[in-house]
Amino acid sequence: MANVVKDPVTGLQFVELSHEWDQRAPSYPGQADVRMARGVKHAQHGVLAWRIATVMHTGTHMNAPLHLIQKGADLAAIPPERFFGNGAILDVSKKNWEVITVADLEKAKPGIQEDDIVVIVTGWHKKYSDGLEYYGEAPGLSKEAAEWLVAKKPKLVGVDTPHVDHPLATPMGPHRGGPLMKRLAGEYTKATGKDPKVEHPERYAAHKTILGAGIPTIEQVGGDVEQLKGKRATMAAIPWKFQHGDACQVRFVAMFDPSGKCRIEPGK
Repeated sequence: MANVVKDPVTGLQFVELSHEWDQRAPSYPGQADVRMARGVKHAQHGVLAWRIATVMHTGTHMNAPLHLIQKGADLAAIPPERFFGNGAILDVSKKNWEVITVADLEKAKPGIQEDDIVVIVTGWHKKYSDGLEYYGEAPGLSKEAAEWLVAKKPKLVGVDTPHVDHPLATPMGPHRGGPLMKRLAGEYTKATGKDPKVEHPERYAAHKTILGAGIPTIEQVGGDVEQLKGKRATMAAIPWKFQHGDACQVRFVAMFDPSGKCRIEPGK
């Protein structure tokens, strides 16, 4: 399997699930771009240190319940056991503007177990860019699909799209705070023949459902996630211990042992 790093001692294989991040990371319409400058330079001081200004929702990032739920848990309040564990990488391939339904999740392999980290792979990570298509035409979860996920009691839910919700259920379209992409509703109707206000009447319905259940989310999963579709693996994504933090960038990785022999060290 390409792009997999193998530990020579344990045989563990590691797979990157994050997009690269720097000042070129795409930002949501309506939000500021990442700004980076060298505060200290090698040529001047023999040391490199960056100064960074960023919205915390750029690149592969984790959302705490506080992001959409008033008085919800912030990043610092999320128990660390939610950031590491076994899980399922679901193959739910979708095209432009399609909705991820309960039926899609029910038939997706390898299935979900209680306390899983669940990652939904639509294929949209391949389009990651500062583009109208990437942000405006992405697939997204229906409210019913989000409710189905919550009933499965996962510890964390990740998606390879820019939003957990369909973009027409966010301020990208004709919802409060929008439209941030003024042509989007018209283009959606032209392409699908559907009225976005009828098809997506609730703002952030899916994301609020998941965060409202106390389940953190990761948006813009990327890297080599394609290689793990339909498989189970152990995953880890560690955010800052950020008091009042609604979100932050994370390094998301998967690991697995093809031999089945490796176990967590007991520490004795």
